[in-house]
Amino acid sequence: MTDTGISEKDPDQTEDFVPACTNHTLMKTTAWVVMVVAVSLSLYQLYTAGLVALTALVQRSIHLGAVLTLTFLLKPAFPGLSKNKLSFLVVLDWILVALSVYCTFYICNNLSDIFDRQGDWLLQDRVVSIMGVLLVLEACRRVIGIFMTGICAMSIVYAMYGPYMPDLIIHKGYSIERIATTLWLTTEGIFGLPIGVAATFVFVFVLFGAILETTGGGAFFIDLAYALTGRFSGGPAKASVVASGFMGSVSGSAVGNVAATGSFTIPMMKKVGYRPHMAGAIEAAASTGGQLMPPIMGAGAFLMAEFTNTSYLTIIKVALVPAVMYYITVLVFVHYEAKKFGLKGQPKESLPKIGSVLKNGLHFIIPVLILIYVLMANYSPMMAGFIAVVSTLSISILMNFIRWIIRTENRISLSGFAAKEGGLLIRALENGAKNAVMVSVACAAAGIIVGMVSLTGMGLKFSSLVIDLSFGIKALAILLIAAASLVLGMGLPVTASYIVLATLAGPALMDMGVPVMVAHMIVFWYSQDSNVTPPVSLASFAGAAIAKASPMRTAFASWKLAKGLYIIPLVMAYRPLLGMGDNYELLHWEVILTMITTTLGLVAFASALERFFIRRATLLETGLFWLAAAGLLWTSFWTEAAGFILLVIALALQKWYPGPQRAGQRPGLP
Repeated sequence: MTDTGISEKDPDQTEDFVPACTNHTLMKTTAWVVMVVAVSLSLYQLYTAGLVALTALVQRSIHLGAVLTLTFLLKPAFPGLSKNKLSFLVVLDWILVALSVYCTFYICNNLSDIFDRQGDWLLQDRVVSIMGVLLVLEACRRVIGIFMTGICAMSIVYAMYGPYMPDLIIHKGYSIERIATTLWLTTEGIFGLPIGVAATFVFVFVLFGAILETTGGGAFFIDLAYALTGRFSGGPAKASVVASGFMGSVSGSAVGNVAATGSFTIPMMKKVGYRPHMAGAIEAAASTGGQLMPPIMGAGAFLMAEFTNTSYLTIIKVALVPAVMYYITVLVFVHYEAKKFGLKGQPKESLPKIGSVLKNGLHFIIPVLILIYVLMANYSPMMAGFIAVVSTLSISILMNFIRWIIRTENRISLSGFAAKEGGLLIRALENGAKNAVMVSVACAAAGIIVGMVSLTGMGLKFSSLVIDLSFGIKALAILLIAAASLVLGMGLPVTASYIVLATLAGPALMDMGVPVMVAHMIVFWYSQDSNVTPPVSLASFAGAAIAKASPMRTAFASWKLAKGLYIIPLVMAYRPLLGMGDNYELLHWEVILTMITTTLGLVAFASALERFFIRRATLLETGLFWLAAAGLLWTSFWTEAAGFILLVIALALQKWYPGPQRAGQRPGLP
């Protein structure tokens, strides 16, 4: 049943409280309203994505109105309050729903007048604007938390009291009327670029992932990963990495990825001998890579396309190689963990048969191939998502209908089949809308920050501050941005973290000569680090919960496994790892050389950190691995050559020199 924050009355309650039957009726009514709004929102998004284009302010306001409605019905205001507060809070939730609908309707009903009187606002314009901003702040508090709500509130306070700020960030200040109307009645605030992307590209791809998961596509990709990798050393862990790559490429959510694939992969890893915290960490690190892996890289990738004025196809092309490198790094760490502790693969007979897996689920690959084709055919991402959703539903229903025809025993009636498929469709549409709530609320709240940064000119001031603190050194500026992303990531979801960093810190990198695409890709990568970096690492904590392990121990382990997340962006800043030079021209030989040396450098780095390759490394070999990693990841051709030679020497010693053994120790154990 839908979580509305309403529970049934205890038998011991007094007559002063709402009767149990009323509570139960209200819960059913709320659940029904949530379903209707969620399904309607999904259908509305498909309609505007593939059939009819609406005015930006109308399209975005209707989307946000539905999202606010779902937020206030699904997320209780104060989950910890006792039951005697529930009746009041339920009424409050429904009042907020009514206000959300009214504020949305006001924009749609008065659109022409709003455009005509820009800057000459009526009293009702100001009142509606203030209500709308407060509704978004309350939704942000419920969905994201107090941290981001506080940042939004601070940005508004900063815009109001600019003349009283320190000299470094001083400005003339703005009235409440100017701030509220800018945020609610224009496309420069809440209805700006972030919510525009969330209400178009992002929603249809979130819906695509929900439909794929609901129709069985998630289970198919997990089974396929096990069939491909389960026999190898540490097979379940490698299957986890591969499955997370498959799922992440269509879901774009690290925590969702952990929940979807981790429920299968983490118990299997523990079963073959992985320590619980390491099993959770492997899943968290692999799932984080899902937001870096094309064709769908999370909401941030669509925002990047808009920020850089670049086609989404270009984003996919330049993101593929670094994403593959990240997964190679995780696989290397996983392999070393398996070898050090003698973890074997699973017996062949216990694994899914690849032929059977493909036979039962090959049709799930077709929508992904269609998606890649339409993106490469230069369709808009919104149209590509629409086609992917329609093709997934069509193929799933067709395959189920064929199975229904073939089946002769215990076959349900045609009406029963239609009802079953209809129920599946409704559940998929409802889940898609619910899954999009967090991203949309985060983007709406981020619109407040972006609007105030734009209004006050804070972006230029922050950019100058980063340049001053880094002394104009790119590597130091990138490290400052990484530190800022880590702090922001403690309270902001990945999408919001990327928006804030791209708005504030991205211009600083571009002022240092970093190409705009590279600067945004660096910021995009570092916005993911909060998933796996202590003290607040949501994907790691999700993995720890499934693995029944220590959250902080899991977080530190995932932080180690995800080291590619920190190293690869540094390489991007100095070398053409994205396949582009300053003028977006391909530098063929240099690109290929950079890809090879960076991959080898990451392997050397993992070997040095784990002190393992074929066997446990001696101190000499560990030192050689560290030097090789430094040389291969440096920007000079000669240091790369030296690093390669040192890596070859270290590998030769590993191969032909047996290394010291401790008394009573199994070979390979540290």
